[in-house]
Amino acid sequence: MNAEVWEGRRVLVTGNTGFKGAWLSLWLERLGAGVHGLALEPPTTPSLHELVGAQNHEPVDVRDTETVAGRVREAEPEVIFHLAAQSLVRPAFADPVGTYEVNVLGTVNVLEAARNAPGLRAMVVITSDKVYWPDPEGRPHAEDATLGGVGPYSASKAAAELVVAAYRKSYFDSEVGLATARAGNVIGGGDWAVDRVVPDVVRALTRDEPVVLRHPKALRPWQHVLEPLHGYLLLAERLVEDPGSAPKTLNFGPDGTATVADLVERLSAGFGGRPGWRRDEAPVTVPETPALQLNASRAKAELGWRPVLDLDATLDWTADWYRAHANGEEMRKRTADQIAAYEERL
Repeated sequence: MNAEVWEGRRVLVTGNTGFKGAWLSLWLERLGAGVHGLALEPPTTPSLHELVGAQNHEPVDVRDTETVAGRVREAEPEVIFHLAAQSLVRPAFADPVGTYEVNVLGTVNVLEAARNAPGLRAMVVITSDKVYWPDPEGRPHAEDATLGGVGPYSASKAAAELVVAAYRKSYFDSEVGLATARAGNVIGGGDWAVDRVVPDVVRALTRDEPVVLRHPKALRPWQHVLEPLHGYLLLAERLVEDPGSAPKTLNFGPDGTATVADLVERLSAGFGGRPGWRRDEAPVTVPETPALQLNASRAKAELGWRPVLDLDATLDWTADWYRAHANGEEMRKRTADQIAAYEERL
């Protein structure tokens, strides 16, 4: 990672009030970038965005075409990271119209504003490992695997991929790099979203009862939040420095997978053996892929990216973060310390 690329550079992060966006914004600030945000108010209380100190931020809904365009003009970005999204599977199933509006039309709005930004050098659109049509044998997906989705969330993210590809060919010239990034299941400190396993564990701890799991045997590519963020930064650097040869889409995922139940059991060990888990006996109403895994060999070859933290270290860092928060520590420093510790391992 080249810190000189970011020193003094104007960067716009959409979705900066979310879990990944807040981590990325803090990291960019540490690298010396001027960070601007475009997002709704923080989606949870507590919120990592507020704990680490708000970046230059005004509430914006990505579905609002004119306001998005105005915010991009004001920010005058050289680099855009587009993370703003409806990112939860079950809420997407409950509100498909809103999900498609945010994940597809919202992406169109940001791209439309970006193509009219005169100083723009690069843009990375973050989608998901769920953009791929499920492989019946659970084999790892490479970037050229078939796109698709069995529910509103995955289908909307796959559609966003098509939108980005069309904008790249239609509107972005060879001097502006535009790429998508697909990451596996991201965990780490500071996430309080509904229907995500680590926040569910933390909430179960406070209630002193086991966490309820809908799909305990589901296999997922768990990784610490800093792993894909490192990939996004490397990809953006490559897009800035050599947009013509930069990859147009990359996977960022760990070398292995673990079941949801295994993750909870190992994370519970980091909290002294609690909360453990029990199976949800309610009927399953939302379809989910039994096994997901990404092939990240292209990111390794093209960018020199690699996973730094194995699952045990990922869970240790995650438990450590939440224990520090529960103990009333100053979480901007704690979060920055984890970023610094990660950088030391690169």
